[in-house]
Amino acid sequence: MQPVYISSAYLGPVQQYCKLFQFEEVRIETAENYLKQTYRNRCTIAAANGPLSLSVPIIKPDTLKCPTKDIRISDHGNWRHLHWNALISAYNMSPFFEYYEEEFAPFYEKKFDFLFDFNEELRRLVCRLLDLQPNIVYTETYMPEVANDFREIIRPKHEGEDPDFIPQPYYQVFRDKFGFLPNLSIVDLLFNMGPEGILILRDSVRHS
Repeated sequence: MQPVYISSAYLGPVQQYCKLFQFEEVRIETAENYLKQTYRNRCTIAAANGPLSLSVPIIKPDTLKCPTKDIRISDHGNWRHLHWNALISAYNMSPFFEYYEEEFAPFYEKKFDFLFDFNEELRRLVCRLLDLQPNIVYTETYMPEVANDFREIIRPKHEGEDPDFIPQPYYQVFRDKFGFLPNLSIVDLLFNMGPEGILILRDSVRHS
């Protein structure tokens, strides 16, 4: 099986973690030029008023093109405090938040310089909590055309074709209010389903 290519993501969506489950090798793109308004610096959670987008502010690069791995996080606007409070208010009634709260809290206290490092440390934590053990390789050069390319397909609002991803419903705190909201941040699955989240990932992948 050829490797899958994905972009870095801040608490990436369920769809992205399905790729980590499905493929024997996962190549995370470091050499691409950074793109705005993508999951690279934002995630979507289910809050009391519906889907809520959380964005990590970045320092605007000096040049028009800047590799994702070189993008720095901005301290603008007290965002760590706002994100952590948003996660607490959205998930403190979920079945597993209290079990994982102490694991996630330090990410909103400690200062990370680079977005890529922040995203990757969070991804490693999520994989450990889900008992997901992907074989991760970081790209060293950017290749515009590769097989199994999800670098631009997995994105907010303008998803590309992905017939292998079939979102499976699971318990959500506000499901009675909004119905099931598919493909939210992986933390929605983790806080609501705990270790069983990996079964949802398995069932959300089309098996040929």
